[in-house]
Amino acid sequence: MTMHVEHLLRAHAPQVLGALVRRFGHFDVAEDAVQEALLAASRMWPVDGVPDNPRSWLIRIGYRKMVDLLRSDQARRRREQQAGMAELAMQEPARRADPARQTDDSLTVLLLCCHPALSATSQVALTLRAVGGLSTGEIAHAYGTTEATMGTRISRAKQQLARAGARFTPPTDADRDSRMTAVMQVLYLIFNEGYTASAGDNLLRFDLTGEAIRLTRMLHQSLPDDAEVTGLLALMLLTESRRNARTGPDDELVPLDEQDRSRWNQELIREGTDLLDSVWNRHRVGPYQLQAAIAAVHATASTPQQTDWPQIAALYLWLERLNPTAPVRLSRVVAVAKAYGPTRGLALLDDLNRHHHLDQEPLTQQRERAVRAHLLQMTGDTTTAQLMYREAATLTDNHVEQQYLLNQAEHLS
Repeated sequence: MTMHVEHLLRAHAPQVLGALVRRFGHFDVAEDAVQEALLAASRMWPVDGVPDNPRSWLIRIGYRKMVDLLRSDQARRRREQQAGMAELAMQEPARRADPARQTDDSLTVLLLCCHPALSATSQVALTLRAVGGLSTGEIAHAYGTTEATMGTRISRAKQQLARAGARFTPPTDADRDSRMTAVMQVLYLIFNEGYTASAGDNLLRFDLTGEAIRLTRMLHQSLPDDAEVTGLLALMLLTESRRNARTGPDDELVPLDEQDRSRWNQELIREGTDLLDSVWNRHRVGPYQLQAAIAAVHATASTPQQTDWPQIAALYLWLERLNPTAPVRLSRVVAVAKAYGPTRGLALLDDLNRHHHLDQEPLTQQRERAVRAHLLQMTGDTTTAQLMYREAATLTDNHVEQQYLLNQAEHLS
């Protein structure tokens, strides 16, 4: 499948799903029908050419698939009545949902996939499939599991939506903020999994970072005045700008201070900083804007020595007050050590462990060991640092990251 066709399919997937759900309800059945339509297009378009109106074509095929799926359901009598209505709508233009209408259902579909009744893992999987247009196999591969397991997870997520009575409606003023928080968190999780894969032989998953950026661009287009959505997009672009320099010729991990900054993508840096500047002076600054500001300080330093680490440490302190999580606290330790020396960094790390147990927190247990090893190495305690590097290596399932930590330990020995 050509990149042009793949881009079209992913761009139109939420629109087609929205048209079907708006007509029939039954999100679970409609989502399956959309996947069938996308599969048909992936087979036919590269051979026959892309139709003049791709969205209309997909909706028409999706309607037919929806009819087939409804007919095969166990509740035959009730579903066949709906299928008959669908056929009538297809045959009578006056009753057919207008394929060419410009209603943008992307945001509503995204909000539905991030329904609070679902776990974070289910929200991510359902978003990638329903809004991103990824197949179950692609999502399973990205998360290091089997297609059958991921298929079961997605199926259960759709069943949970049905049991929760989730409706295909735009957010109201009352629930918009809480629902948008879930959406941004899901997109953030997708990006982070792509930027440093939790398992496997690759450090990066370009398909996931690319999809997270595409979906966040879509969200930003729907809500251009939302400062946190803008901040999230800026954060992704600024972070993604370093992608080409993060691994060496043998796919080994290259830490930030050792990266060839001439390989950083200046176009993404300019776009990210422009987005951040456009919202930074707003009345309220949120966590994604602060993370984007930290990424911008890194991106605009032409050498590691020119990095304004005191400013980064201050931004992390501000971020910790807004978002007091273990990963944020650990990142502040690194910034403080870079700004004021490893001894002060180690003292802060010990204090945070006493109060917040970063060394036992699943999200930071491995990185806590790696950070401690690096700071001990900077103080000259290479023996303990070597032990910490090796312990950190046992706590990650990403083979590239694991090899980097083992190499650091070997270097010290």
